[in-house]
Amino acid sequence: MVYTFALAKFANIRYHDAAVRLSRCELTAMLHALSVDCEVQAESLGGADFLTFESRPLSGDEITFLSGHSAVLFLAEKEGAVLRPLSFSPGTYLEEDLPEILKYKGKTSASFTRMVLNMALSFSPFFSSSSPLTLLDPLCGKGTACFCALQGGMNAVGLDLDQKAVREAADYFSRYLKVHQLKHSMRAVSETFMKTSLPVTDFVFSDTRDHYQQGDTRSLRLSVGDTSLAPALCRHQQAHLLVTDLPYGVQHAPQFGHKPESFRSLLSRALPHWRKALLPGGIAAISFNTLTLPAQQVTEIALDAGWTPLEDPCLTHLRHEVEQAVVRDVVFIMNTPFKGGT
Repeated sequence: MVYTFALAKFANIRYHDAAVRLSRCELTAMLHALSVDCEVQAESLGGADFLTFESRPLSGDEITFLSGHSAVLFLAEKEGAVLRPLSFSPGTYLEEDLPEILKYKGKTSASFTRMVLNMALSFSPFFSSSSPLTLLDPLCGKGTACFCALQGGMNAVGLDLDQKAVREAADYFSRYLKVHQLKHSMRAVSETFMKTSLPVTDFVFSDTRDHYQQGDTRSLRLSVGDTSLAPALCRHQQAHLLVTDLPYGVQHAPQFGHKPESFRSLLSRALPHWRKALLPGGIAAISFNTLTLPAQQVTEIALDAGWTPLEDPCLTHLRHEVEQAVVRDVVFIMNTPFKGGT
């Protein structure tokens, strides 16, 4: 059977030029998760961009999963020049507006973040888990990756040194829950780790009132602190996935305490701690500006820290220009189990 996906267009012209290639990589990864190994072809139909592939008939649940592709507009079966639209239902847990509403300078595209999250999930050994997964963003800023995870029905944990950004993310999510009349609880707590006190805002919520009363809930933890403190936030439940965006170095460089820190130093210092916050076998997806930190260095740093880089072809063709000073790439790495346990 032949299936075809219509793709959305992007306002960022530089990103749009690479969007079809990136979307093709994402779809290939998602099909891999479904054990569908086939060639995905890009084509133009009526001036619009499509991705087309031939495979065995897909089930309703598989179509729902593929409907969560970050750039898909509609899906159809294709017979010659005839397209038969399929029911389009991404099966999201919360509304698609969640990661989109909060606007700010330097925000990573929610579509790009969903793409990276979909690809990390597709190569995760926890892909078929019947329980909600947990995503960690240890450089969360104002929470785009966390909100993308919550939208998809995951739990999320976010950590950042920028107190203002974390507070805005927490205030925004609190307003969102109230506006959408979602049953929830919110509490401020303090986590002590290695004599360091972490201020934490915990949300517990559900998509419906009945689910909330039945205990079928999701959670969001947001905290202000250095990225090395991620294990403290995940001490009771390690994360399954880690998706984060390193500072691009265009407006600001990373900070360690009150001193500027190189990107290599940040990653070298952070990766051992991120391993402790992630379950063995968990996948981390790290996006970064190759003009400030070459991809080869990211891979070398990850290897030195005990991670295993993933080398599937669909994961290694994601380099693209975002703006004049930012050429972005993504590295996917697996948390190799520690000797003697986790």
